[in-house]
Amino acid sequence: MLSSYLVIIITGTIAYDYIMNFPGRFGDHILPDRIHQINLSFIVDKFDRRRGGTAGNVSYTMALLRTPHTLFSVAGKDFTEYKKTFQKLGVNLKNVLIDKKEFTSTGFSMNDKTNNQIWGYFYGASDGIKDLRLKSLYSHPKGVASKKDLLLVGPSGAQGSMSLVKQAIKLGVPYMFDPGFILTQVDDKDLKLGVENAKYLIGNDYEINIIKKRIKSWKNIFSSKIVITTLGENGAVIESQGKIHRIKPAKPAKVLDPTGAGDAWRGGFMSGLQRNFDLQICGQIGSIASVYAVENYGSQEHKYTKKEFEKRYRQNFGSLIKL
Repeated sequence: MLSSYLVIIITGTIAYDYIMNFPGRFGDHILPDRIHQINLSFIVDKFDRRRGGTAGNVSYTMALLRTPHTLFSVAGKDFTEYKKTFQKLGVNLKNVLIDKKEFTSTGFSMNDKTNNQIWGYFYGASDGIKDLRLKSLYSHPKGVASKKDLLLVGPSGAQGSMSLVKQAIKLGVPYMFDPGFILTQVDDKDLKLGVENAKYLIGNDYEINIIKKRIKSWKNIFSSKIVITTLGENGAVIESQGKIHRIKPAKPAKVLDPTGAGDAWRGGFMSGLQRNFDLQICGQIGSIASVYAVENYGSQEHKYTKKEFEKRYRQNFGSLIKL
């Protein structure tokens, strides 16, 4: 059994997502011999504007599960609608800074019928994440942190993510490193620094394999970490001290939109950590949280009570949990 954390700090972006569905397959319209000169238009049959962003999505799941946490990010001048919803959920927003000149980060996602995605992203106010200071969360003048806290270093651009990594190392705050979205921006030296000092490393199978190729000493480094590899519809694998936990995927009633499923998984997993559950159960809680997300159009449109969540957990994994 793991020990619970005093404070779980969630970083990453807060964003609005514009989500579009293309009824065909992207691959049917991309000519392999012309990929150097792509000029395509896709007519979509569904469109919506939703709340999103990695930090926002993780926080949303933790709020539904009534898990105490600190949301630490930057939003823009158009944050009002988002703010009202999160206040109703009981999320403490005192550590969300507002950039009164910039717009909140905005993502543009197009999904095809086989759940392939093409994203465009405007960072906007999230550019300010690199200027956040972890010690501001602690009342002591020198920013004394607790080794019993846990920081999620969510995607915040290379500068933002690495700034938080270096601050966490300096303050002695354990952190979960989620470098997937910055792999094309961060150099090998910083990637190794982030992975080497993390308590948890999380990414999908493609991202974890890229990390293995870029860090020559990954076997030695991974041996002392809790490495979480998410596998989409095939579940997840959690490796810790030579032990492998295989997390089965929860059964969806329907699959509408994969956007935000990974963030929901993270929120569920950390909600399990906060409650002292072991890694297997934490992963299974993540699995249930993620399946709610894929059943709805948008990453924060699903809702459930703790009792509903517990029932679904029992239906999928055959055991009882008390949240």
